[in-house]
Amino acid sequence: MDTKQLAADIRIWAAELGFDKLAITDTDLGRHPEYLERWLAAGRQASMDWMQRHADLRAAPARLVPGTIRILSARMHYAPPEDDPLAVLQRGDLAYISRYALGRDYHKVVRPRLAKLAARIDAAVGGAGFRAFSDSAPVLEKAIAEKSGLGWIGKNTLLLSRDAGSLFFLGEIFTDLPLPVDEADPRDHCGSCHACLDVCPTDAFVGPRELDAGRCIAYLTIEHRGAIPEDLRPLMGNRVFGCDDCQLVCPWNKFARTTAEDDFHPRHALEASDLVELFSWTEAEFLERTAGSAIRRTGYSGWLRNLAVALGNAPQSARIVAALRARRDEVDPMVREHVDWALARQCEPC
Repeated sequence: MDTKQLAADIRIWAAELGFDKLAITDTDLGRHPEYLERWLAAGRQASMDWMQRHADLRAAPARLVPGTIRILSARMHYAPPEDDPLAVLQRGDLAYISRYALGRDYHKVVRPRLAKLAARIDAAVGGAGFRAFSDSAPVLEKAIAEKSGLGWIGKNTLLLSRDAGSLFFLGEIFTDLPLPVDEADPRDHCGSCHACLDVCPTDAFVGPRELDAGRCIAYLTIEHRGAIPEDLRPLMGNRVFGCDDCQLVCPWNKFARTTAEDDFHPRHALEASDLVELFSWTEAEFLERTAGSAIRRTGYSGWLRNLAVALGNAPQSARIVAALRARRDEVDPMVREHVDWALARQCEPC
């Protein structure tokens, strides 16, 4: 088998399937498992207990998929076209949704494409083992991508690329094929820049490359299932699902590329929707309009909770007060707490 030619062919096939770039590495993740262990020991994972339960598999890819000797790491752009996220953030009456979640759930796009790529490789060589992942198993995706040469992990803990910024999804194929590995650039290209650390609305960064998930708006609005700490609510602004601030200020994202995937284009005008309108959705409307979307992850109660916080942070408005009062008695107690908080904010000093 000419593995060098096969690796070249794989890159061509990956591009045909919509991947911007693909690189190959081995299973030695260097310092990253030790960093993960320290991060977990410090309790930075908040309520994400699954990070701890599967830490051993994250640290050793060959344990997750026995026989793995190579990992193919691929990226796919998601930045929507003609988008002005900063303008939405500056409009307190609009809902800000992280740009990765405006279209189809990436799990439903990236992993199936990787499975197709694996099937094509298998058809070419036969008898090899493959497993495809995209945020769908205990995998240190950013560590693998950095090791493969797709970029470096920046101070905001995201993978950065000098030619593509950070607005892309990652996915992997684990295989037992002895493919040639790519040489990574070990340099950190963040330099003295700390814009991402400074801009974080909730001061979630303990330091460069160390995030306290319990203070991160992405965690609070997506993974967290209970009440949002009251001291953090005013800091969240109009961010109702995720947060992109640390990416929006990153100088490397001047090289971010608009997605070529129609699946990642915004649906239902969610790139700049009215907060009151979204808060009025019934559960049936929520399920209908978030079908196939990553927004489903927060659940209907989480969605209303997040919107209530954003409405409390919005400029005072009789329309907002009326919307909050109209739904107060029909929402569950957890959401009602946030509605009452929002009403108190909207009615000050009345």
